Amino acid sequence: MSIVTGLDLDDAPLKLLAAELKKVCGCGGSVKDGTIEIQGDARDKIKALLEKKGYTVKLAGG
Repeated sequence: MSIVTGLDLDDAPLKLLAAELKKVCGCGGSVKDGTIEIQGDARDKIKALLEKKGYTVKLAGG
């Protein structure tokens, strides 16, 4: 499970970003309590997409 936190987005933009991440990673996921959860270890793909969109990414954990 890859979890994306710290995004200052409202519900609708967060869900759109989650959908885009799921499409890029080719897996499922969900939005819960302001965080995006993507199934599997897709850290590199998530990091690349978020940086392309202008976000600063800090990886945490294993």
